[in-house]
Parts: sequence; C-alpha cells; structure tokens
Amino acid sequence: MNEPIKPAASAAPATNNRRGFLKVGAAAAVGGAAVGFPNVVRAQTTRFTMQMGWPSGDMFAEFANDYVNMVNAMSGGRLQITMLPAGAVVGALELQDAIVGGALDGAHGVTAYWYGKDKAASLFGTPPAFGWNANQFLGWMKYGGGQELYDELVQDILGLDLVGFLTGPMPTQALGWFRQPISSAEDLRGLRYRTVGLAADVFQELGTAVTILGGPDIVPALDRGVIDAAEFNNPASDKHLGFQDVSKHWMLQSFHQDAEAFEISFNRTKFNALSDDLKAILLHAGEAASSDMSWKAMQRYPRAQRELVEDHGVNLYITPDEILEAQLRAWDVVIERNSAENPFFAKVIDSQKAWVRDVVGFDAINEAPKMKAYNHFFDGPPLSVTSL
Repeated sequence: MNEPIKPAASAAPATNNRRGFLKVGAAAAVGGAAVGFPNVVRAQTTRFTMQMGWPSGDMFAEFANDYVNMVNAMSGGRLQITMLPAGAVVGALELQDAIVGGALDGAHGVTAYWYGKDKAASLFGTPPAFGWNANQFLGWMKYGGGQELYDELVQDILGLDLVGFLTGPMPTQALGWFRQPISSAEDLRGLRYRTVGLAADVFQELGTAVTILGGPDIVPALDRGVIDAAEFNNPASDKHLGFQDVSKHWMLQSFHQDAEAFEISFNRTKFNALSDDLKAILLHAGEAASSDMSWKAMQRYPRAQRELVEDHGVNLYITPDEILEAQLRAWDVVIERNSAENPFFAKVIDSQKAWVRDVVGFDAINEAPKMKAYNHFFDGPPLSVTSL
C-alpha cells in the first residue's frame, strides 16, 4: 500500500501513527525524481475534479479557488484541478461520499458536514470552545497530534478511501440571524435553528430544535419560515447568501463555533498515485492558501459587516453573557456524553485540552491586553451596537 507523504522539512513531532498525512520520501527530499526525469515529468498532466460546499460568488468559493489556483501554478501544469461549485455533482453534505465513491477526486468543505458518520469528525472542524482561536486550533492539527488523529478516524476507524487536511482559520461565528433579538437562554428553547456539527448538539442541549442545512439552503428556509433563526459563518458569506433580506437582527459572539477551519480532502487511491512532489504541493498550497485567507479576511470581513449595517439597515447585537455561559454548560454535557460513548472522541478531547492548556495559557500571561491598547487610541468600535 502506498503511504501518504509529508515534506521532510516539517518539524512536526514523531508519532506512532503510520498514516500521518503527506510524508515525503527520501527521493523527494533530495529532489532526485524531479531532477533525474525532467522531460518525463513535464510530459504528464494529471487532472482532478473537486467540488466545494459553497455557491459560486461566495467568499468561501473564492478561498476554494485560491487553493486550486495555487496548486495549478505550483505544479507547472503537471497537476490541473478544476473546482466545481456546490451542487454541481452532489449536495454540500454529500461531498465525502462522492469522493470515496469516485464521483469526485476531492472537495473543499468542512468536517462538520459529515459528522453523522462519527461525531468525533466535528472535533476536526468545529471543536469545543476551550478558549482557543482558529489559528491555535490549526497549530494543534499541525504540531499537536491533530493530523494523526484525523488520519486515524478517517482511515482506521471509518475505513474510508480518503486523505485530507485542514486549512483556513475562521474567526468566531455569530450567534446568528433572528426574527427578533433574544436576551436569554430561555428564548432559545423551542426555536427552530440552523447549525451543523457538534454545534447542533450544543443547541439541542439548550432546548433548540436544530435543522442541519448546507449553506445555499439556509436563507430560503428562513424566508419561508421553515426555520426561525440561523447562522452560517462570516459577514461576507452571510451577505452573499442574503441574510440581510430576510432578517435585520444579527447577534454577534457565540461559543457554538468559536473556532473552525476548512477541510481539503482527496480520494486516497488517486492521491497515492501522484508523485511525491505533487503530493507535497497539495499540502503546501493548502498552507499558503490558509495564510492568504486569514489576511484576506482581515480586509473583507469588516468591510462586509459595515455594508450590512450602513447599506442594508442590519442591527448588531452582542450576545448576552447568560447565553454564552449556558452554551459553555451545554458543551460540558456534549463533551461528557460523547466521550463516555466514544473512546476515540475522548482521546481527541484529551489531546486538544493538553494543547490548549499550554498554548492559550501561554498567551494569557504573555500577550498584552489588546482592547486596552485599542481603546486608548480609538473611540470605541467603528460600528454601533444596538442595546437589547
């Protein structure tokens, strides 16, 4: 069996798991194959078809295409990927099955979309709110053992013909869009609400009636009254999907998806047929796209938020502490229940907590308080918040 490869330059700690993603062999490390057979390599072109979980024109679609463009450029034409929009082959929640079945070669999505196979999947996309941010979460994937645990879940536990990795840190997601703002955890009880992954379990603990929908289906459901409230992800994507046309009440800050990242996945058999340098390109393009996405979001998300408020009359609210505290208590229940039922779930949680204890603990005593400095130089946030 061909093993996935990982660039030899990586300083990731060694593990006992033989299936760590993208381990470069010695020949690739010294560049022997590429140097020895340049004409043969250039003469071969491999074509992959991927599908994203996002509609064309959405910010996430831009991120997915950024990755593909980087791969195509880095490979010098030897690997050509075509990225299709959501629904082109299958629905957003069916991407993984399409890859394993061979209908697609790869996908750009989130692990929460397939957490129905094993709830531990959501720990690799929408982990508990341990106090970390999405970049720290990706650090756990890279250097805290997260990638090895992901491989164990996908390949050993689920036995899927698939390889993948995470990319693109997403900032804290809003509580969501509501017909009327809510002021207490009790207001969530009985509310028909859209979310995905373990966030669905968290809201169910709060008495919410959860509906799991892919991105393109959310606003139509909200418009028709099928659901009462919903969240998707960020100001740019929410604006593109049209939330502002069906609601004017947007509640910011939440612990249901406090950190998230995208998943890039490939059919394992087709991936293993690639040369070692092309496998490395698929990984490193994901790292480059991850950084670029975080910088691009810094520019685009505040601008989109300002447009929602100033051009579309959206009211911003800050989620009350009572709701945030209720979410953390709900996380306690979700973590305890799933850990008791699923030893692998507990194993991942232990690994994540060990990482967060050190990494976030370091920041807590090392980093200067940012809002103290911000408030010194600026007269409050650029947009006003509506009082509840």
